[in-house]
Amino acid sequence: MSLTDKAIERIRELIRTGALPPGSKLPAEPELAAQLGLSRNLAREAVKALAVARVLEVRRGDGTYVTSLQPSVLLEGLGGAVELLQGDSVALRDLMEVRRLLEPVATALAATRITEAQLAEVERHLGAMREARDDVERLNAHDVAFHRAVVTATGNETLLALLEGISGRTLRARIWRGLVDDKAAARTLAEHEAIFHALSTRDAALSQAAALLHVSNTEQWLREHLRAGGTVPFEVDGGVDGEVTAG
Repeated sequence: MSLTDKAIERIRELIRTGALPPGSKLPAEPELAAQLGLSRNLAREAVKALAVARVLEVRRGDGTYVTSLQPSVLLEGLGGAVELLQGDSVALRDLMEVRRLLEPVATALAATRITEAQLAEVERHLGAMREARDDVERLNAHDVAFHRAVVTATGNETLLALLEGISGRTLRARIWRGLVDDKAAARTLAEHEAIFHALSTRDAALSQAAALLHVSNTEQWLREHLRAGGTVPFEVDGGVDGEVTAG
């Protein structure tokens, strides 16, 4: 381990043991360095690295604090890493595979826990998707919200953070644009309908099957599209920013 890595690990140990609980303020830099038995430069570098990882928050003019350490905070960087992987067709297929492993199980769990209010939220986004079937931006926005509402119903914040990181807005937008171009959007909307109806019956097995069919069909479309030499455009603020092709 480098000296900076050792400094990072020492601060993490203080957090793990409860010496620095979530929301607490770190000692001033000279005191922290002395406590860690390190130079001020090493302590500063460790704090910077942990701030990037969202473990610490540097508040200008106030000091440095331990964040809430909630999964949604600590896993926030996953989405950024996924965005960087999406120019690689192999990584893109891998991401879809991971989504297929997680999302159907999450949907089954949601079926056993979803409230009437949460079900109404899922239905609201489904209705908006129907109305926006020819508008990729709106389709994508409500698709993201639809799946977020489903996974939120599990009550598992870590699962929600993982799935949002793996299949965020950019990936979904690229797929929706391709589906609309291939006139496959109607089929995909029907798959969302099936997920909603399964959830409304609180049938975990049926919900898992509906979600698995949806994710598998999307994954298969993507694989065939890339295998045929097709491209899936990047969608950034409504404009095409680039493309990924078969590797």
